[in-house]
Amino acid sequence: MRIAMFTEVFLPKIDGVVTRVVRTLEQLAELGHEVLLFAPGHPPAEYAGHKVVRVRGVSLRLLYPELKVGMPTPEIAREMEAFRPHLVHTVNPVWLAAYGVLSAGRRDVPQLASFHTDVPTYTQSLRVGWARHPMESWIRYIHNKAEVNLCTSGPMVERAREVGIQRVGLWPKAVDTTGYHPGNASTQMRARLTDGHPDAPLVVYVGRMSREKDLDALLEPMRRLRQRVPGARLAMVGSGPHVDELKKRFDPDWTVFTGYMSGVELAQAYASADVFAFPSTTETLGLVALESMASGVPVVGARAGGIPFVIDDGRTGFLADPGDVDGWVDRLERLLTDPGLRREMGRAAREESERHSWRAATETLVGFYEQAIDVHWSDHHSLNGPLLDRFARPMPRPRD
Repeated sequence: MRIAMFTEVFLPKIDGVVTRVVRTLEQLAELGHEVLLFAPGHPPAEYAGHKVVRVRGVSLRLLYPELKVGMPTPEIAREMEAFRPHLVHTVNPVWLAAYGVLSAGRRDVPQLASFHTDVPTYTQSLRVGWARHPMESWIRYIHNKAEVNLCTSGPMVERAREVGIQRVGLWPKAVDTTGYHPGNASTQMRARLTDGHPDAPLVVYVGRMSREKDLDALLEPMRRLRQRVPGARLAMVGSGPHVDELKKRFDPDWTVFTGYMSGVELAQAYASADVFAFPSTTETLGLVALESMASGVPVVGARAGGIPFVIDDGRTGFLADPGDVDGWVDRLERLLTDPGLRREMGRAAREESERHSWRAATETLVGFYEQAIDVHWSDHHSLNGPLLDRFARPMPRPRD
């Protein structure tokens, strides 16, 4: 199968969406499928044997400096028509990927869209709440042009339906259980994460440091936790537009900011922690929580968004209500002070993660691709509307 994929984010940026895209590209290659990927900024020219078309990106410097918005160009049309895809997959269609939706409609190509980031909800954290309703309308319009829409967690399936997105299915969660493993625990990494105090109780967060991650919600719990668990430390692994403000607010005597990590270093950081703290309330899934679980480290996460879809409360970790400082302190304290409970939950977390491979998730995705193609051609009504019909350049249905 030939798949044209449009994504709003890709390498060298690192986040949960990028991780899912790259792992999916790897698995699609192993399954014998060919992908033409359109990505903004300065991505590699190919990945896992698939060609990557670099699309000029413009930085959202004032709103989100790390994010580059891809600008549509005539080259996209030329590449699409030469590739002759069986299907177009748009990842989080908002701007560049939304252009992919319109381009697929113009060429009468079946579509699947995946919903990874609850952008309308993020508008509150980014202090542009006025954009929430227009963004919901835009996302609903774009997604409903696809034959199939996918979300990465059960709660987000419901959220997508609330927004008005139709034909929604579940793209199963997955994690790399080979790269992330309890055996990656490292005394040297633990010393680095604790600023030279490897015997101190250690709470770790891994991920992007931006306002929508609600990391300020760890300030008071960590302050109170140190009163009840003397010496407890926090390591913040990653970076982002909010990192400088966080460095000012968290006590430098008890907090380490490491910057971005990847590969072996990142795997060691997960496995060297006692507890993983994940306060975000806007996650559609929370891949970092799954990576921590694969590393044998229990998670304390917010009872919000897609996190309850990942954590089995009381078995693989704990859920805490957003804003419930006492609840957060209690759960973190229990895991830091009870090695037996920590080991038991860590084993259960690892066992749970082993049930969710990237191969199984990608095979399910391919099934949805086939469904989108079948629906498109079995209920074929020319193109998507009079405006698109007027400017349409339909391609013949690929037969090979």
